Parts: sequence; C-alpha cells; structure tokens
Amino acid sequence: MATKNSILMGTLGKYSDRFHTYQPARTFEERLAISKKTVGADGVEPVYPQDLGHEGEKVQIVKDSGLDVSAVNVNLKGEDVFRAGSFTNPDAGVRRRAVDYMKRAMDMSADFGANMISVCPLIDGSDHAFHVDHMAQWRWSIEAFEEVAAHNPDVKVSIEYKAYEVRNRIIMPSMGRTLHFCDRVGADNVGVTMDLGHALIEHESPASELAVAFDAGRLFYVHFNDNNRQADWDMPVASVNLWETLETIHYMDTLGYNGWIAYDVFTRAGNGPEAVGYTFETMDNLRALLAKIGPKKIKQMIESGDSALTTRDLIKALL
Repeated sequence: MATKNSILMGTLGKYSDRFHTYQPARTFEERLAISKKTVGADGVEPVYPQDLGHEGEKVQIVKDSGLDVSAVNVNLKGEDVFRAGSFTNPDAGVRRRAVDYMKRAMDMSADFGANMISVCPLIDGSDHAFHVDHMAQWRWSIEAFEEVAAHNPDVKVSIEYKAYEVRNRIIMPSMGRTLHFCDRVGADNVGVTMDLGHALIEHESPASELAVAFDAGRLFYVHFNDNNRQADWDMPVASVNLWETLETIHYMDTLGYNGWIAYDVFTRAGNGPEAVGYTFETMDNLRALLAKIGPKKIKQMIESGDSALTTRDLIKALL
C-alpha cells in the first residue's frame, strides 16, 4: 500500500496573524468541495467539533462528498472552556470534557472507516516557572489517554507533538517525550503524528525522529510543511529546508511507511487551495529527485560520512 494524500480542512479557510488576514473564510461545505476538486487529494482531515459539529451534524456531508477521511483532528484548544488546559486542566470537569471529545471523535472516525484521531495538545503545558503542577499534569495526561485508548482499541490515537504555541512549552514538545508518554500509557493504539514543521522548530532531525518512531511501531501519521526553525509558519513543503525534507521522504519511503500524509500548508500570497495542489506536485518532484540520485548513490553518501561529497552529489542531481 502506497502513502495517500490528505488535506487538513483548516488550511482551506481564513488564515490570520496578529496584523492581517490572508485567505477568505469558507464554510465547511465550500472547503469540502474544493478538496474534492483538488488533483492528488485522496482524502481530508476534518476537525472535531468545529467542522463536524458537537453531535456529528456534518458527518453525513463528509460521507456524501465521497472523500476518504485520513483522521479526525480533535481540537482541544479552540473553545474558551479549555483556556487553562484540556486534559491537564485543574478542573476535573473540563478534563472529563476533553476526554469525552476524544471519545466522540473516535466514534466518528470509526464511522468514517478512518479508525484514527489526531490530537495536538497545544493548550496543555506551561507558560512560566511555577505556573502548573507538572506531576499532576503528567498523571492526568496518562489517565486521560489510558481511558481514551480503551474506548475503542481498533481506533488509533495519534499525538501530534509541538514545542510551543499556544503554551510557551507544551507538555509533549518532542518526539522523545511523546514516545515515552506512549510507553507510559502502554496501549498499542496510542502513537505519534510527526509534523515535519514541528520537528523543525524543536530543532530535531525530522528523518531521524521519523525513523525512531517507525522502529517503535508508533508512527501513525505524518504531516508535511516547512518553516525556518524559529516559528511554525506552515510554509509550502521544501520551501526552506530542501535537503531535510528530501531525507525525511527518503526514510519514510525506504522504511515502508504506508499511511496517510496530510499537508498543513498555508500561503499568504496567491490562491490557498491552489497552494495545496502545488504541494502534491512538489512531493512528486521531490520523489523524482530522489530517484534521480538513486539508492546506490544515497547509500554511498551515507556510508562516506563526507559532507563535501554529499553536497556535491545533491547539487549535481538538481542540474
């Protein structure tokens, strides 16, 4: 089974920073229609509850679109009730609500046949010293994911780690911490979403972290985008870190990852939906570039350990 391409539904709507809005707001139905027309898109990643509705009011619309669902993205930060955290909130009632959100999303994902949710705990962590009880947060997190994993062992629970934003330091900032957390939970259906941009801002080697997660049997999902390692800009794939992106694709393909790839890509200039389509084309071109270099030459570069040789041969492949 080859990898399949998915569009994160949020990338097709309004994109704002503190100063400007760069893309128009679009309804869920409009974003689904765009996804359906995008060449290269095999499916979508809708958000619960913002896209699908608290009670699944928009589930049938997705089914009627004919698009596959790669995963249901659970948003545990967007509502004001989660301002002080979701499954790490000091209020037990809010923690219960976060767990219930994940369970409902699992039920919807099973109904779609996706059998995977992706959760990025952006509101869980701390902003400064003595801000939170770290041990309480850690234990609440383990308890939450133990319960969620047991809700339906056939549905994967994929944790998308990130170093910071919304919190200054998120409770699962890195691949290593997240894999350790998965082991502490101890459920086979708990794993990791590796977002290439998140690995970059944590100053990780994306290819290395992908390989480690794959070896652990916990690489459930991959997101592609790019940034300058300082902030999570969700830039087009390989627009900044060409070689690291190439290396990540190389390991992803040679290790045999055959799951979904979702594209978390925004553009300030130009047409947002077109940018996603260009990203699919870019990925095809990057794979063609790897094929041009060839596995023999790649093996030679790795075994030599010679940065000059590597740089020469990579640049030659571009000519």
